[in-house]
Amino acid sequence: MSHSKTTRAGHSPYKIQVLDRALAILEALSQDGPDLTLGQISESLGLHKSTAHRLIMVLERHKLLEKHAERGKYRLGLKLFELGTRAVSQLDLRERARPFLERAVLETGETVHLCVYDDGEVVYVDKVEPGRSVRLASSVGRRNPAYCTAVGKAIMAHLPESQVEIAVQKHGLRQLTRKTVGTMAELKAELVSVREIGYAIDNEENEEGVCCVGAVVRDFSTDPVAAVSVSGPTFRIDAEKIPVLAKSITAAAESLSKELGFHAIAEPKSGELKNGEPKSGGNGGKKPGKRSRALRVGSASA
Repeated sequence: MSHSKTTRAGHSPYKIQVLDRALAILEALSQDGPDLTLGQISESLGLHKSTAHRLIMVLERHKLLEKHAERGKYRLGLKLFELGTRAVSQLDLRERARPFLERAVLETGETVHLCVYDDGEVVYVDKVEPGRSVRLASSVGRRNPAYCTAVGKAIMAHLPESQVEIAVQKHGLRQLTRKTVGTMAELKAELVSVREIGYAIDNEENEEGVCCVGAVVRDFSTDPVAAVSVSGPTFRIDAEKIPVLAKSITAAAESLSKELGFHAIAEPKSGELKNGEPKSGGNGGKKPGKRSRALRVGSASA
């Protein structure tokens, strides 16, 4: 083994010794493994055995590494696979989704978002804006409650009911506006409706003056992995326009789902979102209009 010091990471002005050492252990198992004894790890990194053991115990508790019961050696834990898979899938998701988001913006003239679900909340991972003067003020990386957003309800409608209940128990059903859903019974009824019509609506539930229409995105496993939405001010999105926006955003969701390997292997259950035949991806190389100074209306609730 060629490593005698705990200096596997790149040069950085910021150093926290205990974190550097813990990460160096993971690097050692990655490069010198697949499994190593406590003695091999401590020797490889130039650490005292007691120091290496304490760090290993913490990493093992968090499932970042695990100990083989018979051989007594340590190897990388499945938690790393879980984290890595999520990171890669989300990066890949943004890249694959972008053509469909851009096409939806051209079709609707409104802001389009891509969101993922995280323990009862939705996280905005991408957005495409139209080139018009009045647009929504939103930002990638922002979080919102799932229960009162179109993207959140689109995803929750395809989760096990127990997961929805756990999320509500954790976050509650806080009344953000006078139209926010107030009880679990109301939320469940709305999720049934989402499955029946194939899309979710946030009509000023998360923020007054903002209306959103969202649809679920699924992958090869058929699980919901994300949602896309089109959002705009209520003075532009009325009851008559919602079905028009829904047609565009559900087409984008279905196209992206197919891109991620989702295929219906049987007739969808009653009320389930059907996987329609997607239109061709992309938008012919066109980009949404140039960004200009624009009046921002509210913030994205999607």
